[in-house]
Amino acid sequence: MPDQRTSFLQWLRRILRRVLDGWRNTRYAPRGIDEFEFGGPSVHEDIHRKYGYDGDLLKIYSQHSGHLVHKWHHYIPIYDRYFTPFRGRAPRLLEIGVSKGGSLAIWRKFLGPDATIYGIDIDEDCLQFDGIDGQVRIGSQDDPAFLRSVIKEMGGVDIIIDDGSHRMDDVKASLETLFPLLNNDGIYLIEDLHTAYWTGFGGGLRTASNFFTYIRGLVDDMHHWYHEEDMQHPEIAGSCAAIHIYDSIVVLEKSKQHPPVHSTVS
Repeated sequence: MPDQRTSFLQWLRRILRRVLDGWRNTRYAPRGIDEFEFGGPSVHEDIHRKYGYDGDLLKIYSQHSGHLVHKWHHYIPIYDRYFTPFRGRAPRLLEIGVSKGGSLAIWRKFLGPDATIYGIDIDEDCLQFDGIDGQVRIGSQDDPAFLRSVIKEMGGVDIIIDDGSHRMDDVKASLETLFPLLNNDGIYLIEDLHTAYWTGFGGGLRTASNFFTYIRGLVDDMHHWYHEEDMQHPEIAGSCAAIHIYDSIVVLEKSKQHPPVHSTVS
């Protein structure tokens, strides 16, 4: 019975959380995403014209059919910039948030048949996508033991995409667990961070809970050589080589860090 009770409570927690998040989204998002929906005839032309991008991922996304995938148009060239170096190298990718399964299909087409692709979600309905374009595991992105078990099963990870709940506490929890497990020269990409400004997701403009406030702490940590404060997030900043901020996206690059030195040559 304890196992059944635990399983039921986990299921109930997932259902209640999704209902609550939906209510919060409707009530507290000062600007919903519906007003930004593309209404033109050609997704391909819109992305190409606005961003000057004509890479493989544009065709893969704009001509996709099958399981539904939803992406903001300006994300496509950003993905290309950071994921292209992994093509042909059999990378290991983990995506937080499976949703309708289409995103896993996009990564399979872009990264190729030799890539190891896993997706995680709290919704057990996502198991229908297991074994199609990647492996699907059910669990919460704020559960460190679950996340570690998935990375262990994958045999390591080179690319992590957080397209999960988009809640501030979950985004931070996943980052703090997964970034130390990311391989050197790996990429950690967090998307849909417009939620950092929505109270229904635990954010808010100029609030301490806003994820970009957290990022400012990481920036200070990266420069700990030059000030006397202790690092706030040493498990991340100690191996974070760069932080890139775009509209609704944060990308963290991981590599071994060395104390800075300078020299004079002539």
